[in-house]
Amino acid sequence: MIIRLAGMSVRQGCLLGLLMCALMMGVALVLQYVYGLTPCPLCIGQRIAVLLAAFVFAIGALHNPAGNLGRGLYAGLAALGSALGLAVAARHVWLQSLPPENVPSCGPGLDYMMEVLPLWDVLSRVLSGSGECAEIHGSLLGMSIPQWTLLGFAVLLLIPLGMLAGIVIRRR
Repeated sequence: MIIRLAGMSVRQGCLLGLLMCALMMGVALVLQYVYGLTPCPLCIGQRIAVLLAAFVFAIGALHNPAGNLGRGLYAGLAALGSALGLAVAARHVWLQSLPPENVPSCGPGLDYMMEVLPLWDVLSRVLSGSGECAEIHGSLLGMSIPQWTLLGFAVLLLIPLGMLAGIVIRRR
């Protein structure tokens, strides 16, 4: 699969990544607005990571650089956004795997924290998760929503890694 991705142009790779990001955000919005699932702080962090990767993929698709420098820049930034999302999703899965007595207590709401705390403290608290992040709101094929999101980020990360592999293959 990486070899196939390596053979794509920057535009093709970025459009594929953008499509994956759109799919992930589409599922998140359906779960929120159709099924009424309110996103927890870690879910919001994962959405931010998807949007960050989508932004990089969109700019890369529009720019479509011909050289390895541009390819590496867009692939590296998209990989960074994807890896950030992967890490937040992994934290979310880990929180859900804790025994109930080890789950951290629920913190204040995001709106309240944004009003009274500096941005860095808000980010720190959001990314650490809280008790509400440990709740499992259903599953599909035996996997929770954060597990599916983790899988989605793993697939998403393959795209910029394939783009980076294209640099190595082209140098040979």
